Amino acid sequence: MALRKRPVKRTRTYDATERQQRARELRAATLDIAQQKFHAHGYSGTTVESIADAAGVSAATIYKTYGGKAGLVRALCDRALAGVGPVHAEERSDALRSAKDPRDVIEGWGRLASEVSPRISPLLLWLREAGRLDAGAAALYRELDAKRLKRMGANAASLANSGHLRRGVTKRDARDIMWFLTAPDTYDLLVNQRRWSIGQYSSWMAETMVASLL
Repeated sequence: MALRKRPVKRTRTYDATERQQRARELRAATLDIAQQKFHAHGYSGTTVESIADAAGVSAATIYKTYGGKAGLVRALCDRALAGVGPVHAEERSDALRSAKDPRDVIEGWGRLASEVSPRISPLLLWLREAGRLDAGAAALYRELDAKRLKRMGANAASLANSGHLRRGVTKRDARDIMWFLTAPDTYDLLVNQRRWSIGQYSSWMAETMVASLL
């Protein structure tokens, strides 16, 4: 008597794509809510619990994911610095260094500033203000400012190594000039207080860099 073969059970492949997409959407929504609350109530006046309630997640989830308020702000700053589009703004900035004409390099940096500054400058300004009372916020602000100074140093070295800096301008000088021009205070003074357009701010920054450095 022939034995009847049992049907082979096929293992279903688990597709995590939809779950990952939901997680990304929830993460983005949580960061949006956090940014709104920080702007409305300040760093000290915003609690993790209030963000969690508005986002529909538990406070424990936020602490696990971000480590608290400082971690949320770090994530917001990371998102702002990435700019718009699939390629991170810092990668696009680095790629500009290979251009032969230094004016093309600096004009490209100016365009990137018009993309990133409106996103990152407000965050840095209220983070610095929060740092007057909160040690975690102060430490994060110093870290981000040091990172910006380092990037400007790399940009200055690129111009110097290519022979583009005019006589008398050192790499240190170039670094400090670009650090000043990209400061959140500069953006705030011209765009928020003097009501310059983003295009006007971007063009002025590039023209000032060209006149000061090349």
